[in-house]
Amino acid sequence: MSDFYYVYILIDVATGEHHYVGSTSNLAARLAKHNAGEVPHTSKYAPWKIGTAVVFSDKERAVAFETYLKSGSGREFAKRHF
Repeated sequence: MSDFYYVYILIDVATGEHHYVGSTSNLAARLAKHNAGEVPHTSKYAPWKIGTAVVFSDKERAVAFETYLKSGSGREFAKRHF
């Protein structure tokens, strides 16, 4: 198991208009799954690139930040800062 946890924002390569927020302990493997169409929610707009990734040493904080970024105020925060 990884000692680090990532919260990431994906951007679709084709238009840059679609975004996806997720978290994982293996960023490269997770991106590969998104781009291989193995994640139903993101398969329609593949391929994806990583727009932002934030590293946490604590899984609970990573999950809390992911949840925040998926909220209304979190989406606005991401637009302003990422």
